Amino acid sequence: MKRASLIIASALMFAAPVAQAADMALKAPPPAPAVDPWAGWYLGVNIGGSWGRAADTTTYGAPPGLFAATSSHLDGVIGGGQVGYNWHSNSWLFGLEADIQGSGERSSATTSLTNTILVPINGVFFPINITGNLTDNERLSWFGTLRARLGLLASPTWLFSVTGGLAYGEIQNNETFTVGPVTVLNNFNNTRAGWTVGGGVEGVVSGNWTAKLEYLYMDFGTITHTYPGLSIFNPLTLSSHVTDNVVRVGLNYHFH
Repeated sequence: MKRASLIIASALMFAAPVAQAADMALKAPPPAPAVDPWAGWYLGVNIGGSWGRAADTTTYGAPPGLFAATSSHLDGVIGGGQVGYNWHSNSWLFGLEADIQGSGERSSATTSLTNTILVPINGVFFPINITGNLTDNERLSWFGTLRARLGLLASPTWLFSVTGGLAYGEIQNNETFTVGPVTVLNNFNNTRAGWTVGGGVEGVVSGNWTAKLEYLYMDFGTITHTYPGLSIFNPLTLSSHVTDNVVRVGLNYHFH
């Protein structure tokens, strides 16, 4: 009897740590450390619209006289992609972002000027009116930016930011000038560098995905071209100052 009791007690002593180990194995593992949804690389796409402005001044002759000064809308749909990197500390975020955009922005302005000249015929001067007609078509066919971003997290999933840096793009000027039945065409393509500032709001949608709403103002500076005109309106000089306002929505995937 004593021998049986000793065997049972030994079995119970052996089973106790085994049961305890089994109980520990059934417990859930400790939670994984939280992933920062903002820090690191991201890649995304965007689409939006713009309302730009082409402020053009055309002069003629030497010394130059004013032919026309116009300001036309440079509007259209834009779309493209962006890539960036964020550094996150407490509620602050600093980042760098580059984007490239296709653009359907176009503008057009038509002006005319009539000058009177005196033509001598048999020693008598007769006034003759000469009218020049100018149509200026402009297009921003693509543009891109390289910007720094400074952001403040209003909550772990909402970011408000300001941004600024380099803007660049291709501006096309197509000039049609007519005097009477004669027309001359001049086309210019320019890749211009300027500057941009703006801001936006971005929020976590799900997992690694965020969505954003962003505004940018861009200034591409002044472009000047001198080209042949007609009759007394020769040469012609165009100075074009292009600015742009962009509003776009975007979707980013963050790599963690």
